[in-house]
Amino acid sequence: MDIKKKADSLARKYQTRNPFEIIRGLNVILVFAPLIDTRAFYQYFQRNNIIYIDENLSRHEQAFECAHEMGHMFLHKKANTIFMDTRTGLNTDRYENEADTFAMDLLVDDDTLTEYQQYSIEQLSHILGYEKRLIELRLK
Repeated sequence: MDIKKKADSLARKYQTRNPFEIIRGLNVILVFAPLIDTRAFYQYFQRNNIIYIDENLSRHEQAFECAHEMGHMFLHKKANTIFMDTRTGLNTDRYENEADTFAMDLLVDDDTLTEYQQYSIEQLSHILGYEKRLIELRLK
């Protein structure tokens, strides 16, 4: 699956890049709770898509985490990455990288990149409020 195409398709369909509005349209269950040792996670349980987000994060961070977990929902629905990470020792970096890529493709559209094309990655990071590594992912 082309990650950027999926993110752009969702943005077009729901006429927004706001992940909270998109998941509302998808009937995803969203749970804000005080999480320990994690910022957010996705669960597919009894044919329900559930995204849990730490209620103590800023709204901007919550939006990123929501988009990231949507990436897992669309790209890795059947992969239990929490189990894989904590119980098997398998490397889940690929899954996390793909979910980060989906989140950035959803949250930062091409028009925004065009508007700020003269800025460095560090400046874009500061302007948009995302880590440099996430900006680098989006620019690939």
